[in-house]
Order: sequence, then C-alpha cells, then structure tokens
Amino acid sequence: MEKEVRVKNTGLRGVKVADTRISFIDGENGILIYRGYRIEELAERSTFPETAYLLLNGVLPGRGQLEAFEDEIRAARHLPGFIVDSMRTLPVKADPMDVLQAAVPLLGMADPDLADESREANVRKAVRLIARVPAVVAAWNRIRQGKEPLPPDDGLTHAANFLWQLTGEKPPADMARDFDVCLVLHADHTFNASTFACREVVSTQAHMYAGVAAGVGALSGSLHGGANARVMKMLFQVEREVKSEDDVGRWVRDRIERGEKIMGMGHAVYKTFDPRSKILKEMSRRLGDQTGHASWYRLLTRIEEEGLREFEKRGKSNIKSNVDFYSGSVYSMMGIPVDIMTPVFAISRVAGWCSHVIEEKFAEAQEKPALYRPEAEYVGHYCGAIGCSYEPVELRA
Repeated sequence: MEKEVRVKNTGLRGVKVADTRISFIDGENGILIYRGYRIEELAERSTFPETAYLLLNGVLPGRGQLEAFEDEIRAARHLPGFIVDSMRTLPVKADPMDVLQAAVPLLGMADPDLADESREANVRKAVRLIARVPAVVAAWNRIRQGKEPLPPDDGLTHAANFLWQLTGEKPPADMARDFDVCLVLHADHTFNASTFACREVVSTQAHMYAGVAAGVGALSGSLHGGANARVMKMLFQVEREVKSEDDVGRWVRDRIERGEKIMGMGHAVYKTFDPRSKILKEMSRRLGDQTGHASWYRLLTRIEEEGLREFEKRGKSNIKSNVDFYSGSVYSMMGIPVDIMTPVFAISRVAGWCSHVIEEKFAEAQEKPALYRPEAEYVGHYCGAIGCSYEPVELRA
C-alpha cells in the first residue's frame, strides 16, 4: 500500500490559479508590466487616469477617449450625502481602512448600475469607484478632525484633487504630478492577496462592490498593506535613537542581529530591486530638497545601503528595497498622514481591483471552474470511518 504524501502548505505560492492579461511580474529581473507596457515608461509618460483606462480596457485611449474618461471620473467625484452622514456617526479613532471598507458597500447601494452585470455597467461601476474611493478617504480625514469635507475642484487633476480634499491646500503642479506617478506605480501587481480576494469573491457572481470591499479588507492586514507606514515609524525611531548618520550602520546591524525586520526591504516576488522603488527613491530625494526633509532621504539611503551590506554578508543578497521603502517618505512630504498611507494604496489599487473583477467576470476563455473552491488537508481528530461516538453532555468526563 502506497504511503499517502501530504501536500505542503504553500499559501498558494507558485500555484497558478487563473490566466490574466492585466499585469505581469518578472521577479528575477525586476520587471513589472501593465497590459504589455513597462512600468518605467508608464510612470514617465502616462497619467493615472490613462493607466486606469489601459487596465480596464486593455488598450491606451485616444485623445477623445481619454478626455471622456477623465470627464466621467470628474463627474463621479461627489459622494452621496447619506455616506458622508454615516461617516459622521463613526468613532473618530476608527482606523481609516475600516472606515473605507465600511464605505464601499454603501457606495454600491448608491450605484444605479449595481444589479446590472453587463460589461459596460461594470466599467461604469469601476469609474465610480476610482472617483469615489479618494473622496471617502479625504472626507474621513477631515471628519475625524472635526472639519467639514471639502467639495471636489473640477479644475484639478485626479491626483491634485485628492491632495486638495485631504489637506485643504492646492498642491504645486510638480507635487501633484509626483502623486499621480505614485498612483500609476501602485495601480496593479498581478495576483497579490487583495486582488485575489476580489477575484475569489466575484467568482461567486457577487457584484463588484462586494469584491472591492474584500480587497480593502485584505489590504488592511499587516502582511499586505501598510508597509510604507511602518517604514516611516522605523525612520522616526532612527531619528530618535541615532545620534548621527554615521551610526546608522550599527543600528541596522543590531536590528538584523535581533532578528527584526528592516521595513520596506524584501519582497515575496522580486528577487532583485523592485522597479517601482527606483522611481520613488529619486522622487524622495527631489521632494526632500523641496520640502525641507532632505534628512529623511539621507537616512533612508543609509539604512538601505547598510541593510544591503548586512544581508549580503548573511547570504541574503536577494533582499532589496521594495515599493514601500521610499513611498512613505514621499507621502509624508506631501502632507499625507501615516495612517492614511494604506488607504492611499487603495485609491490607486482600486483601478487594478476593478480590472481584475471585470476580467474574472468576462474572460473570453475560462480554463478554470467558475467558482474558486480549493481543498484543504484535514489534520484534525479522527475516529475511523464511522466517526466519533457522540455522548450526552452529562456523561462526558
């Protein structure tokens, strides 16, 4: 009789569960592609609305198509009044990600296309989510401070309008462009945890808002979203504990020897530098000079350099900086609070989530069952083929 071999628990790592045409990662060579386009080129030449159009529709838009798409986003920015009213009833110390996850189903209730499952209706839902998720995040940030949410400014770009509604200040054009690039960089990343959550939920034929709410929930977990906020907390700790930049090496070495992580270094997929990190590193340097926070950039580069050196000594040369390492400093320099950084991730990633929802619902040739239904290896108590004998409660020891 052959001995049964148990399947190792992998967390689905390396298991291909579906086809996608939306994005691709070559972790060995540090390549990220959206619909065939390298992330470096999109960051340099595209905008977030154009990239969102690409993710949703599979092609770059023409001039008229892009303008119409931007107009649709602009027209959908206003939040229904009952959603703002509901946020006013929430505890002011509620986590912004919990508020966002609670708001997404409310947005669905206000969507006239909620019950329409045609592809065209799902694209319209995606546009509303792309427009309104930033509005929810900005409104909550002001409500919790005892301030009134600000109306959208139709004269501002998608990126600039969010910074305006969040902070109450119109951002300089170059800062708005930098934030737009950040949104491009975070818009999709294949079957990460939150994207898979979206796809798994809508595989049951649930609507887009149910899937996106699941994505927000997955992103709220400490092993997925929030790493850039933890990088900033680490940076503040270094500022407190390190007397000079020359002592950073000792701080990094001591941290690694204690078995603690260098936040923002290492990635589940990339075995070399994350291509997004290189773009954000230069952005952090530039913004540091402009905003008076150049010391943050200098400290981060020293932490990165010392971390790379220490990991190399330990035979872990594949641990390098990822997208979160410099993005936290970039967001802080833009006036974004640390606990709003993960919601900002959602503001960008909602474009990818919606694109994956549509692909899951309308893939031309599904080579998988319509419903995700993995199996598990039972390792619990077992009493033979007939099961355990149930005893009345008064007879149990």
